[in-house]
Amino acid sequence: MAYRSGMQDDSGMTTSVRGVIARAKGEPVEVTTVLVPEPGPGEARVRVQACGVCHTDLHYREGGIGEDFPYLLGHEAAGVVESAGAGVTGVAPGDFVILNWRAVCGQCRACKRGRPWYCFATHNALQKMTLEDGTPLSPALGIGAFVEQTLVAAGQCTKVDPAVPPEVAGLLGCGVMAGLGAAINTGGVSRGDSVAVIGCGGVGDAAVLGAYLAGAHTIIAVDVDPRKLEWARQFGATHVINSREADPVAEIQALTGGNGADVVIEAVGRPETYRQAFYARDLAGTLVQVGVPTPDMRIELPLLDLFGRGGALRSSWYGDCLPERDFPMLTGLYLQGRLPLEKFVSETIALDGIEDAFAKMERGEVLRSVVKL
Repeated sequence: MAYRSGMQDDSGMTTSVRGVIARAKGEPVEVTTVLVPEPGPGEARVRVQACGVCHTDLHYREGGIGEDFPYLLGHEAAGVVESAGAGVTGVAPGDFVILNWRAVCGQCRACKRGRPWYCFATHNALQKMTLEDGTPLSPALGIGAFVEQTLVAAGQCTKVDPAVPPEVAGLLGCGVMAGLGAAINTGGVSRGDSVAVIGCGGVGDAAVLGAYLAGAHTIIAVDVDPRKLEWARQFGATHVINSREADPVAEIQALTGGNGADVVIEAVGRPETYRQAFYARDLAGTLVQVGVPTPDMRIELPLLDLFGRGGALRSSWYGDCLPERDFPMLTGLYLQGRLPLEKFVSETIALDGIEDAFAKMERGEVLRSVVKL
């Protein structure tokens, strides 16, 4: 049978759709036909309406995350449930959902201790989506959403109010949630705190916004790009530092009475910015790393400084979010006009525009390009 977009095969068990894959390390992505199975037990098939272009997808294309090519890229998405497999009770066909890449198990030691945002046994769909020749695809972060329909574990679907535009809702599936959560959940920013954010792309600006929502008194944005610093002001930064022109550690200390910030959020994922964040915090202050490093990166710090400065050094996984708790709450704030998620959307593009979007992202020209399907 000749497959056409959105058509099922004769058995009704497979749907043929268009999707974007990375076939080999460093090669340009391509739009091709993807075969999506009908959902099995605990799975759901979702018609993707929008998916953000995240730096993690570029990492996959470049082989920075693994070598399980070909990858079905995309993960920061929202859409509508098309069908659900046996035993699925949390969502049903027609539900508008945000996809998440940490579907908690409810049974591991973290979940049983009441800390499900640390779940150590998150799960994905068991069946594989494939190319037409049967080659199995590795979905980015267990989702694979640069595609007209995708197959996920039902727990990766979080139902939210359909009044939220999909290009806005999907941002909570990764980058914006990571930044908001780094400030609010991991960093525990509270009223009157001083906060510094190093790196003001989509994740960093979401951290700025999170600090603003939490009531931080002083919010310092640090970047090397003046455009990004202006974006940070729009999300609530009270001060900005161009670290090409000034020492960010000294400037942060000067803006906080000589002490350093209560919370410093590192949203770049590089050893040099981590060191800056470490020394830019107040004694007993908190450092939150949400920037994702590459496997080859190393850092060295004097052990005496680790001991003497005290405080907390934390990594933020997905903003330590719990999707079923955080997504409905944050989309509710958006609908009330209290969370300007739309400011993160720099442009909307088609599936064949992803290579150009990667280039714009690397040049710092966009906060988020969003694929609309």
